[in-house]
Amino acid sequence: MARIAVGVEYDGRRYAGWQTQQHLPTVQQVVEAALGRVAAAPVALVCAGRTDAGVHAYGQVAHFDTGAQRTTRAWLLGANSELPPDVALSWVQPVPDDFHARFSAQARTYRYLILNRGARAALTAGRALWVHRPLAADLMAEAAQALVGEHDFSALRAAECQAKSPVRRVERLHVRRDGDWITIEVTANAFLHHMVRNIAGLLLAIGRGDAPVAWAAQVLLGRERARSAATAAAAGLYLHAVRYPAQFGLPGAATLPWPPFEA
Repeated sequence: MARIAVGVEYDGRRYAGWQTQQHLPTVQQVVEAALGRVAAAPVALVCAGRTDAGVHAYGQVAHFDTGAQRTTRAWLLGANSELPPDVALSWVQPVPDDFHARFSAQARTYRYLILNRGARAALTAGRALWVHRPLAADLMAEAAQALVGEHDFSALRAAECQAKSPVRRVERLHVRRDGDWITIEVTANAFLHHMVRNIAGLLLAIGRGDAPVAWAAQVLLGRERARSAATAAAAGLYLHAVRYPAQFGLPGAATLPWPPFEA
């Protein structure tokens, strides 16, 4: 048996998240089906991070084990020919048996995209959050620094979150404006259910002037979800990249030509 890692990009609007569900379309189902046709045998994927309904990715990583002998080109072109237009493999690479898409990951980076202008968008509808009220990105950036480090993120996880511990380590939380676009980028060792969307909701409230900068620290220390802001919509959220030890030599995340996606 060989272990193969793949990079996956997808527009999440049409899917009920990554994980397979009965009677609902998911990204995992369509990718497993496509790879299974290439392998001429069932394929079971393990991913780096399960994204929710409507959430997008251009840096998702998954792995599978197979007895089928195919070239990386055959896996890549064959699977992409079987996938719908809104899902694609960006790369394929054999990995050692001790590689695990989830447990080998050192950190994950998400980006939340906001279009901040008076007029709604046509081309990015469903792929970014539109906020017509002016947002103070500088205040959002200042407030975000209270969330950097290792903390109990109970106030910023979903009520149905099943993680055993609410403690996570945020390495970096950056907010920047590029014209009409605001990007929130957060890197952490792992994330709780809805954690990034709840962080975005908190920073949006501060950016709108509905709460002071100090509120971010107060919410975090309060550890009560009910005292925080509403969860931001899934439309603006992207799994941007997953970091692994250099020994695996995996490709980096793809980049897209919109200003918010530039490094």
